[in-house]
Amino acid sequence: MELIKKTIYMNRLKGKTVTQITLDDDRNVPDTKADIAYIIQEQGDVRLDDCRVMGERTGLRGKLIFHILYQTPVQGNVESLSGDIIFDELVNIDGLDENDHVQVQWDIEDLSADLVNSRKVSVKAVITFTLFVQQIYDEQAAVDAAGEASLDCLKKTVEAAQTALQKKDTYRIREETELPASKPNIREVLWSSVQLRGAETRPLDGSISLRGELLLFCMYSGEEEHIPVQWMERSVPFSGTLDLPDCTEEMIPAIDVRLQSQELNVSPDYDGESRVLSMDAVLELDIILYEEEVTEILADVYAPGKNLEPEWGKAYFESLMIKNMSKCRLSDKFTLSDSEKLLQVCHCDGSVKIDQVKIQEDGLAVEGAVCVTVLYISADDQRPMQSVKGAVPFQYVVEVKGITPDCIYRIKPGMEQLAALMLGGDEIEIKAAVVFDVLVLKRVEEQIIRSVAESPLDMEQIEKMPGIVGYIVQPGDTMWGIAKKFRTTQESVKQVNGLDSDVLKPGQRLLILKEAEEMLQG
Repeated sequence: MELIKKTIYMNRLKGKTVTQITLDDDRNVPDTKADIAYIIQEQGDVRLDDCRVMGERTGLRGKLIFHILYQTPVQGNVESLSGDIIFDELVNIDGLDENDHVQVQWDIEDLSADLVNSRKVSVKAVITFTLFVQQIYDEQAAVDAAGEASLDCLKKTVEAAQTALQKKDTYRIREETELPASKPNIREVLWSSVQLRGAETRPLDGSISLRGELLLFCMYSGEEEHIPVQWMERSVPFSGTLDLPDCTEEMIPAIDVRLQSQELNVSPDYDGESRVLSMDAVLELDIILYEEEVTEILADVYAPGKNLEPEWGKAYFESLMIKNMSKCRLSDKFTLSDSEKLLQVCHCDGSVKIDQVKIQEDGLAVEGAVCVTVLYISADDQRPMQSVKGAVPFQYVVEVKGITPDCIYRIKPGMEQLAALMLGGDEIEIKAAVVFDVLVLKRVEEQIIRSVAESPLDMEQIEKMPGIVGYIVQPGDTMWGIAKKFRTTQESVKQVNGLDSDVLKPGQRLLILKEAEEMLQG
């Protein structure tokens, strides 16, 4: 007898490791830059250049790119200072294999720039890396058996979310934005920020659809020195496709989209004046696509003329419970100190940080905060431009009917909207919309047949069995179970009793003929 097997490919979350690194560096102000009177704002981005598996360790190599906006000793004049701090860290992960896929997420927990003197700043940062170790594995499941004329097979249905595709790719966005007619020409870009908002992906046949928006903020000095600092904010929507030949519309996406890099340059317009901002941004996509497949596997097997002893084993399959986007709206107020009076909000940026996710009845309880920085014009003549940092905490439950502690989930937060509104001279209201991209897989344990041992029947025992048996169907009985118990076939039971269906009712009376002996003699 031969077992016919099928290979089912799956992606299993093998482990999760969280590590923190601390970066510290002093940076001198270049000779071409003015002295620092006070620091207005700092911002940073992490560029991960390499993630490599080395035995049971993962190497993370990259850099923290920082930008510092500061006030010069000349009132009303601002400048910026940029630099990077390189890191190369090894993270220990028990049980890591060189064929495992490591997905990395990071958050800048703290970034501060302190003034050492007017020509030097001290930059400190704490970065948290979360490493998800995913193992691509295959399960050999018996789906049928052949080789015996009287072989009878019982099958059961298994739903499995198989890993169809896993890769990384990039998507480039180029956009030119011309200044409004009311704005003066650009002499120098002092500060810029690009934020990703509302990124959505969808699998198509042969490609992936991608859309969202980039929020561009630019602060610059005008060509004439008497003109105060200018700024402009613009939403840049984008949409397009990324070629992926093996992709189909029915696949289930688990795609992490992150702004990898951005560059802003000043270009001349048709009249040759510096009025065009050219943005070049690169999005990085960490792509996992699942394909849900319903497979019939072998649940049991027997033959009336032989002893068949299946060797059982445990297999774990993952089936899709939910894949959706869930939105949470937040609002909170910040009050500035008594000495600070706000005249105008220039810009607001922020990020979503998840502190904790708990599985509860019918849902995922998510706790975290939206961390925001508001850049504003102050009434203080000595410090006309300032910034304030704050956090808007949230507690939100993503509804997932039937979720259990052994379910596997992926939850990716993103920002859809963020705004800072001036309520009064010392109060700011923050409004935000946070989206959660949620994928939940249910882990199902199944008994599968690894192999089947064959041996001849005990003829003495067979001969002692009565040739015909009367049987009353008991609750829970099946046609399969009765036929196997009395060493006959389901077709024989149905034929003898004039049945055209496998459905039985408790109390039903059946006549069963012995067939094992006839099969051996035949």
